[in-house]
Amino acid sequence: MPTDDTAETIHVTTDDQLRAVSNRTRHRIMAVLRFEPATITQIAERVGLAKGSSSYHVRLLERAGLVKVVRTRKVRGVTERYYAMAARSIVLPDPGEGGPDVLMRHAVADLEASPADGERHVRMAHLRLTDEQFADLGARLEALADEYRELSDQSLPDASLVFALFHPASGERAGGDVK
Repeated sequence: MPTDDTAETIHVTTDDQLRAVSNRTRHRIMAVLRFEPATITQIAERVGLAKGSSSYHVRLLERAGLVKVVRTRKVRGVTERYYAMAARSIVLPDPGEGGPDVLMRHAVADLEASPADGERHVRMAHLRLTDEQFADLGARLEALADEYRELSDQSLPDASLVFALFHPASGERAGGDVK
């Protein structure tokens, strides 16, 4: 769980931060740290990496200000560091027209890697909304995600919620043959 001094939000603005969150391995490490602090050894075990690789990726995340050391302890003369997310949420910049949406790419990769026989709720709906309805739906989805994030219990298995509410490109801009 985040600590009391954990920032509410970090806005990814620097190249170092963008590079850090763009890497799938570091995305998986941040997923491990979203609910509770962990050591390099614990992160390596949960992500399936060698400790050296895990340490490298955590250092990059720490340098980018996305994770931080929240406590240390001495174990057989070695200082063991516990890392946690530096904020409760991370806001990525708009990828811009035609740019890669890092968050959605990671979400799709996570979905594809999830057990095929596990329970899933995946749906795509095409809607026609007024600007007011669009804004209202976006706010309601965010509030629902926040509500359930507050209910999260670290003793329960992880669940991921991803949503995207957007106006798709028109047929001309997307390069399609829509008529």
